[in-house]
Amino acid sequence: MLFDVTRDVLADTFGEDRLATLPATAFPPSVADTEGVRLLRTVGVPTGTLLPYESSAESGGLSLVQDVADTEDFEDAPPDAGSWPVIGWLLNAHLALDPGSGKVYAVDTDEETVQELHADVSSLIHVTLHFQRVLEEFTFGDEGEEAGFERLDREVERIRKETSSVDPLPFLHDETLWSVIGDEIAMGQRFADGSPGARSLYG
Repeated sequence: MLFDVTRDVLADTFGEDRLATLPATAFPPSVADTEGVRLLRTVGVPTGTLLPYESSAESGGLSLVQDVADTEDFEDAPPDAGSWPVIGWLLNAHLALDPGSGKVYAVDTDEETVQELHADVSSLIHVTLHFQRVLEEFTFGDEGEEAGFERLDREVERIRKETSSVDPLPFLHDETLWSVIGDEIAMGQRFADGSPGARSLYG
């Protein structure tokens, strides 16, 4: 596990009702005890920026990549990508877990790409936690709007640097999903109605 992520920290920050977990039965039995699946079962991820997938009411399992995309013609898609469970949706891509390596991939059906996004699930939880916390807790103070945006930009950059020192994949280049989301947050976007940031920006 690259990052120390615990259920208690997430629950204290967002509340139990904002955490999404997946049951062991949502995954093939052969991978139910892998570290990534264990984190998704016991720790969970905060909802909001990341939209978790729900297991099918009929089968009880998650959709597989092959159910949402034909990756055989995708650029640089690993040969076994079709068998990976889809665990969520971020920006414009499906998030898939490779249980063998533990990596999380972004599957973009429009661009027909399968790209590494996180070295493990703890990294996914870490980045989601910190960006979602900014969106729900950041406020523009009395220092003026320009100074507030500078402070917001520093906070986003701190998350990028701290993450990249452990796992470079989420912010590997300017066009990764998290890089785009980080840029949007730094520009004052993505703040939900009623959040401190939205109220101070838009009244």
